[in-house]
Amino acid sequence: MKALAVASPVAAAQPRRRCLAVAGVPCHRIMSQQLQTSFTGVSLHRRQQHKPSTRPSSSVVAMAMASRPSIQFIQGTDEQTVPDVRLTKSRDGSNGVAVFTFDQPSVFDSSAELGDITGFYMIDEEGTLQTVDVSAKFVNGKPAAVEAKYVMRTPRDWDRFMRFMERYSQANGLQFLKK
Repeated sequence: MKALAVASPVAAAQPRRRCLAVAGVPCHRIMSQQLQTSFTGVSLHRRQQHKPSTRPSSSVVAMAMASRPSIQFIQGTDEQTVPDVRLTKSRDGSNGVAVFTFDQPSVFDSSAELGDITGFYMIDEEGTLQTVDVSAKFVNGKPAAVEAKYVMRTPRDWDRFMRFMERYSQANGLQFLKK
């Protein structure tokens, strides 16, 4: 935001009228950097109400542990098998594909009681990434592997996927090998 204010031709032409705290930076620091803005609106401040906390401090730890990144084929049931992941990205960086291969996944053990595979879900603290491009491989009539393909169509999708993979790899001891 500071870079925008400095680069704006409007900001340089008009004198500063008010001081607004931006992203926790005190007003005196902003003014000392001589940033100028054309903002002439009224500042709104929310009254802070102090409410005693009814939650014990251990609830924060429980929430952090509950947001462990996971992969699911049936919603609500985490896949225990750690996949082999192959990534490809276009030369211009506009799109990419991640192919997950699970050898002998645990979903085959639980699908009889929990239902069919409904898709491929990557869940972390930011939310859920999902695809329905899932295929099973059979050897001698028995399920041997599951392959899921996740397509990223924008650089934003790629960045979001990489944030998920970083969390998932840290939680499951994966490492990146460039081939």
